Amino acid sequence: MTRTPLWKSIQDTLTAQIAQGDYAPGDKLPTEAVLATRFGVNRHTVRRALSEMAELKLLHPRRGAGVFVTQTPTKYPIGRRVRFHQNLRAAGREPAKEILTLETRTAGHEEQAALGLAKGDAVHVYEGLSFADALPIAFSRSFFPAARLQSFPDDLTHTRSVTAALAMSGVSDYTRTSTHLTAVQADPSMALHLRLNAKAPVLHSVGLSVDPDGTPIEWGHTWFAGERVTLTLADL
Repeated sequence: MTRTPLWKSIQDTLTAQIAQGDYAPGDKLPTEAVLATRFGVNRHTVRRALSEMAELKLLHPRRGAGVFVTQTPTKYPIGRRVRFHQNLRAAGREPAKEILTLETRTAGHEEQAALGLAKGDAVHVYEGLSFADALPIAFSRSFFPAARLQSFPDDLTHTRSVTAALAMSGVSDYTRTSTHLTAVQADPSMALHLRLNAKAPVLHSVGLSVDPDGTPIEWGHTWFAGERVTLTLADL
């Protein structure tokens, strides 16, 4: 009777654990050393099992970060109405936001031009992370006209939702008038925030949103983790 190779036994055990939900998509597996101790083998045997699972697209190794269970990319619609929480829940994912920076300052030349502001006008600047099922999928930097949205920083801090914060300032609806997409490499800071390898591919979106009267209300940049998001075109 032929014995099952040790690496194959480890592969089968870990695959079964992933199938039954012990390790969810996006979870980091224990280190090779920990797995070697668990299964009573050397690290080379564990490495063979993990390599075979990576070939089957069950695992995704990230240099310097570890080995992660492969996650099905989140479908994220890009169209006239971009609503983060609504889009993620429609895709069957649990949304969350983390605010990294929220400040009010004088608008720069690009923000003035995009939002139709005058020299010296102020903008609220928001930087944050968007999560799907506790895994970061996007880093955002957005600018809002401060004079019109005076309570926006407090409202965003309270609601963690741009849509809700805008509504509290009287902007009941807004639509995207333009979106520009470019594939770029993540810089070190962005890669750290998104838990990606340095220079990993990200999709850079630049968009302008306006209120029902056509007045610019948000100009923003979003960098989506390429391996975790599938952008779809909608409401065109």
